[in-house]
Amino acid sequence: MTLLLDGEQVLGKKMKITANLRIESDDMSGQTSSTDKGHKGFKPKTLAVTLMIPFVDKDQLRTLMRLAESTASGGQLKKYRIVNDTAAAFGIREVEFSEGVSAREDDSLAAWLVQFTLSEKLSNPERVESRRAGNGVAKQSAPGQAVAGDGTATGGDSSGKTEELSGFEATLKKLDNYLGGATT
Repeated sequence: MTLLLDGEQVLGKKMKITANLRIESDDMSGQTSSTDKGHKGFKPKTLAVTLMIPFVDKDQLRTLMRLAESTASGGQLKKYRIVNDTAAAFGIREVEFSEGVSAREDDSLAAWLVQFTLSEKLSNPERVESRRAGNGVAKQSAPGQAVAGDGTATGGDSSGKTEELSGFEATLKKLDNYLGGATT
């Protein structure tokens, strides 16, 4: 099995890769015996990798650790383009290391048993969700004029532009200004 991260081969013996797609859902039954579930979306796909690296090939483990510890600008984990048959079958193109890297000594062989997890970045559901048009937020307002903090009424537009008022509204405005003591 071949595993390439940005063109750099991850070497080891007895490599096994397990792909996983987690589907989030909530129980909608409440206190009943219903089996209704609420779909909450697809979580990023993961690849759990296990392999064995002989003690004499410690440079392979060093290379793997260098890849796992690499960061991009800004301190985020580095994203890698992946080449692997299992990843391709699951539609995974970009990954980053997640959940750590472990290496333990084998009981009978002079080798490390290495495990790590690669998590998908910019998955297809994530791309679809980002392209989906967001629900527009309707501007909420009440009838009438907004009251400013200093006790004066504003016409909702504080840029100094005057609103065109109908004849009746203009008469009411003059009356309001006269009673309120404002001058025009």
